Amino acid sequence: MTDRHEVWQTTAPSPHPAPPMRAPSGLFPGSSRPTYREPHPVGAGALLAGLGAASVWLALFGALGRDLASYAWWTILAAVSAWAVALILTAIGVRGAAVGVALASGLGLSIATAFVAGRWMSTHDWPLW
Repeated sequence: MTDRHEVWQTTAPSPHPAPPMRAPSGLFPGSSRPTYREPHPVGAGALLAGLGAASVWLALFGALGRDLASYAWWTILAAVSAWAVALILTAIGVRGAAVGVALASGLGLSIATAFVAGRWMSTHDWPLW
């Protein structure tokens, strides 16, 4: 019995031939592979705009609170609505602003949570009910 070693083709040949590649000159070392860019890059300006807008949004909602419980509930409402806006901005393609909005609302919500937890630990009474 003889062993037959056949070469199996695992992928179909591409209908589009690869573009011709130039030989590297040696001046710039590294790979000559193509570089792919993000279609909607996150810019610093958009990120700072989203960060500033969400900070103002949270400050305005937080200012409506008269005591810690109302401040916490207003901040929760503002953070949830800001996250909804961040999802919409992401779907539209303005991801820099969406990241800024999400960062600011997460930070604002964590500050409110820290105040609630501090009151709860000091008085042993949950302040949100």
